[in-house]
Amino acid sequence: MYENDNFSGYETGDKNTTGTFSGVSAAGSANGYTTYQMGGSTGSNTEPKNPKKHGGYFRKAVVSVSLGLFFGLFAGIGFYAVQQGTGMLKTGTDTAVVDEVTSEAATESSQSTPQLATNVTYVESDVSDVVEKVMPAMVSIVNNFTETANVFGQQYTQEEAASGSGIIVGKTDDELLIVSNNHVVESADTLTVTFIDGSEAQAQVKGLDSDMDLAVIAVSLNDLSDDTKNAITVATLGSSDDLKLGEPVIAIGNALGYGQSVTNGIVSALNREITLENGATGTFIQTNAAINPGNSGGALLNMNGEVIGINSNKIGGTTVEGMGYAIPITSASPIIADLMERQTRTKVAEDEVGYIGISLQEVTSQISQMYNMPEGIYVVSVEEGSAAANAGIMKGDIITKFDGSSISSYSDLQKTLQYYAAGDSATITVQRPQNGEYVSVELNLTLGSRPADKK
Repeated sequence: MYENDNFSGYETGDKNTTGTFSGVSAAGSANGYTTYQMGGSTGSNTEPKNPKKHGGYFRKAVVSVSLGLFFGLFAGIGFYAVQQGTGMLKTGTDTAVVDEVTSEAATESSQSTPQLATNVTYVESDVSDVVEKVMPAMVSIVNNFTETANVFGQQYTQEEAASGSGIIVGKTDDELLIVSNNHVVESADTLTVTFIDGSEAQAQVKGLDSDMDLAVIAVSLNDLSDDTKNAITVATLGSSDDLKLGEPVIAIGNALGYGQSVTNGIVSALNREITLENGATGTFIQTNAAINPGNSGGALLNMNGEVIGINSNKIGGTTVEGMGYAIPITSASPIIADLMERQTRTKVAEDEVGYIGISLQEVTSQISQMYNMPEGIYVVSVEEGSAAANAGIMKGDIITKFDGSSISSYSDLQKTLQYYAAGDSATITVQRPQNGEYVSVELNLTLGSRPADKK
């Protein structure tokens, strides 16, 4: 605190002027500080011969105490200022007074140096308002399916159920349209949807896309009460192109099948490239918001309550923690719009399923990479007079889509065909070899009836 840090003679330097006060001289300093010197005259270091008469020891004590008090006062003020500035000191000061002082300081600062003004943002931990706004658009889905197992040559079946989530994305004159993941609704015997008011209704598949793991299902409005219709809403779809790393997000879904639950976190990564179980590759939003089994098909929301992603627990799996994934809504929206336009279909009886009339071979991802072929169903042969022959399907074609649904395996084709009866029409997309490369060809297929020897 002293200009020259010279305490040996209690002098402050050349700028000091000295006046005598009963043996203790107070030095007035040009820099605003005051120091004290011993003795009756400036510069004298001679101790008096009679300390009792002149009070030398007493004066020393007074000087020492005075200096200690003086130094302690300024040290205390400095320590208090540092503590207040760093926010480390807790006091009983009225917060209204602090706010008033802060406000006045901010006003003076903005008036004197407006170029230094800045906007301060913070993450709001209370997301209840956003959740309350969007929850009526969230649904729980139960997939009731039949599990088949082969044990020592004997085939056994068992009824099973799996839980998932969905988002209400549209409403027509007749139907309520709900988006979810393909893996949530595939192979279902029945689909049961639960709404915010606890009511339930049966849903039918409208369209599937296995490559993007998306599905749209429909509930007839005739199956909903007026109370349910008034309780539900259609979600607002946002944009995932504007997301930033660290941006807060909210995940809502039917976690573990217990009903709707809410978790929150941030955007951990963008454009995260991941290969799915079926070999398809896509880019996804990564978040640390908890996404557990049952959350699949639920919503990832921004703080405006807009859907910016479709959650999928299957992508992240259960072996990791703090790494959930969602399908970006910007890339999902065109597919969702297409699936919403499909004809709503119900599963037909097994003996009524339409017949194509081909023998086939799967083109797996390994075969595709080895022989540079598209993944799908390779047509080994075509039965004469069959639906395939009438549609123009040829030996060597690779079927990649059936009525818009991606086909990469025999299982995909079986699952899709169970919604089509003999006489139904569908658009078949095949990859056909021409001049050393594969070109996409769309064919109109009218399914036939399965021959008696094929049943």
